[in-house]
Amino acid sequence: MSAHTAPQIRLVALGDSLTAGFGLAAHEAFPVVLQGLLQEKGYPVTIVNAGISGDTTAGGVSRAAPALSDAPDGMILELGANDGLRGFEPAFIKANLEIILDAADAKNVPVLLCGMRALLGMGPDYSAEFAAVYADLARDRNLAFYPFFLEGVAADPAKNLPDGLHPTAAGVREIARRMLPVAEAFVQGIMTRKGLPLPSPKTP
Repeated sequence: MSAHTAPQIRLVALGDSLTAGFGLAAHEAFPVVLQGLLQEKGYPVTIVNAGISGDTTAGGVSRAAPALSDAPDGMILELGANDGLRGFEPAFIKANLEIILDAADAKNVPVLLCGMRALLGMGPDYSAEFAAVYADLARDRNLAFYPFFLEGVAADPAKNLPDGLHPTAAGVREIARRMLPVAEAFVQGIMTRKGLPLPSPKTP
């Protein structure tokens, strides 16, 4: 069964500018790039871009219901970078993420949680507490988890726009490439639960 004839798996990517594709063309945004990589491997996946530049975890709370209203098969949750830049308390960030996760759980929508780190010098204690928010939620809720969304891209001038915070198109491709194994396992789990056949591995 090809990706064109198989029932579609629809994901929604709820995030901030890192998801929205700040400074990039629409086809260069993370959800589009990851969707393309998954489709290349035979997965019948579409990913809705629900990223809004400047959004925080509190903003995500207000947008969770609309993002879930069309009953997606899964959610990719990428929020918290702007909270970290503003020095919001990790407990506040965690509480907001829990509300979003509860909303997804109430709709039986599995979540792939993308971890974040405090990107500016907020001190080692804050940075450790900030990173632990995501690891703790992933562990306690048994979530699909990618520990650091900007792995391999953060602080690399060649992969970021001049502001040093937002990935270039090449940076987005690197993010999607690194996250692909986790995203693939996430989609496989969704397809298995729905009783859909997995694509055959492609030979080199």
